[in-house]
Amino acid sequence: MKRFCRSVVTAAAVFACSSALVAEAQAAGCGGASWYALGSKTASGERMNAKLLTAAHRSLRFGTKVKVTNRNNGRSVVVRINDRGPFIRGRVLDLSKAAAQNIGMVRSGTAKVCYEVIG
Repeated sequence: MKRFCRSVVTAAAVFACSSALVAEAQAAGCGGASWYALGSKTASGERMNAKLLTAAHRSLRFGTKVKVTNRNNGRSVVVRINDRGPFIRGRVLDLSKAAAQNIGMVRSGTAKVCYEVIG
């Protein structure tokens, strides 16, 4: 993709390439995470289920699989993005309760995590 982006000069292609590069930059990151277990509808239209391994991210495409690692204990979990958020500065993900349990952050409520898109 990067080679193609360097060789194209039309305005539409430049926009498409810059959007693709932004998406690549968001494919991994670190920051704060919290968890939630509300029974409301998610931004993707499905009902939030605290027993599923799901998460909210501000911009990753719904259905994206993300590996989340708790920086305090090294435990990881793979979640599926199905909602938008978090809306608190410094946080990069809101995890379902089940995902939070898998990485050992239910008791604290928040944790420092790193994430990477895997599919």
